[in-house]
Amino acid sequence: MPYYDLFCKACGKEHNISATMTDKSAKRIACPECGSRDMETVFKSPPAFIKAKNAPDCPNRHVCGAGCRHAG
Repeated sequence: MPYYDLFCKACGKEHNISATMTDKSAKRIACPECGSRDMETVFKSPPAFIKAKNAPDCPNRHVCGAGCRHAG
């Protein structure tokens, strides 16, 4: 099951909860703090990878298409 970052509108707390996609879309996930089902998805940006000046080029550049963390 995937994990979701959910914000409870009732108590104002954010939780990382493991649930099925069906439970999330049907609003069956209850806040572990207060029990409310008024949960909202929190969207976060993915981490950015920055190539260090002295980092070597990716040895698998021909496979990964320079989309790996070494590409900069």
